[in-house]
Amino acid sequence: MEIIKVIFTSFASVIALFVITKLMGHKQVAQLDFFDYISGITIGSIAAELATELESPQKPLIALMIYGAVSMLLNLLTSKFPKTRKYINGTPTILMNEGKIYRKNLKKAKLDLSEFLLLCRERGYFDLDEVQTVILEHNGKLSVLPKAECRPMMPADMQITPKAAHIGTEIIMDGRVMGENLMRIGRNEKWLERQLRLQGHKRAEQILLGIYHAQEDKLLLFPLV
Repeated sequence: MEIIKVIFTSFASVIALFVITKLMGHKQVAQLDFFDYISGITIGSIAAELATELESPQKPLIALMIYGAVSMLLNLLTSKFPKTRKYINGTPTILMNEGKIYRKNLKKAKLDLSEFLLLCRERGYFDLDEVQTVILEHNGKLSVLPKAECRPMMPADMQITPKAAHIGTEIIMDGRVMGENLMRIGRNEKWLERQLRLQGHKRAEQILLGIYHAQEDKLLLFPLV
């Protein structure tokens, strides 16, 4: 009987967590602000407790719903009233600008010089003389603006207009032909079979991944190894 209760509460925990996650929306970890990060940890902890709580599963379930509701309410509040974002999410902090490192802002961001240099190196900047501005975003991510003479050269700098790039279309995945994608690019299975033979393959089952690039009219194949 107890095993059945565990199975039931576990399924209830998974369903509740799935529903709350869907309602809260999708965010990458790097895009989470401080409250979202803490809420995510807490919600996960409560969901784990719900999975093993046999006597009063309604208590962690209610707590789970409250945390989810508060998170959704704050997201709605910041969406409807942009001025509240600086109080709830925080604001970007300029750590360096035009050769000056702002010590007060480093202290405000709870960073010392070693951590500041580490974050710059992680972004690929080992020489601060190449940097114009460094900003610590509200989600903890570092934004770096290099000096004009140190930034990578762009085609526009050389008055070159490259052709527009297009995303490839997956035609074969794990040895299976993606029929809908094949139709979307205006091709059929006979064309695919011909392309396979031209590249020395007999069947689609021999291919791990096949991507079609319309710009070059080319099928790129990665065989199973």
